[in-house]
Amino acid sequence: MSKVCEVTGRKPIRGNKVSHSNIKTKRRFLPNLQTKRFYFTEEGRWVTLKLTADSIRTINKRGLSVVIGEMRAKGVKI
Repeated sequence: MSKVCEVTGRKPIRGNKVSHSNIKTKRRFLPNLQTKRFYFTEEGRWVTLKLTADSIRTINKRGLSVVIGEMRAKGVKI
């Protein structure tokens, strides 16, 4: 399963896990992804998106139709 936000495109990043004795080993920092359903009133249907928590706040602030319009302008199929 892909760990990428559909709106912002955030992906896992790599970094170091640092132990108490300062030994560094590689690890991944995963984005806070949630699967969320929104009702898209312009088309009269439900849309399921895999989003970060930050993207959910963006949709609540700007509106679903604006965000989907920007996604479609980028070429994402919804």
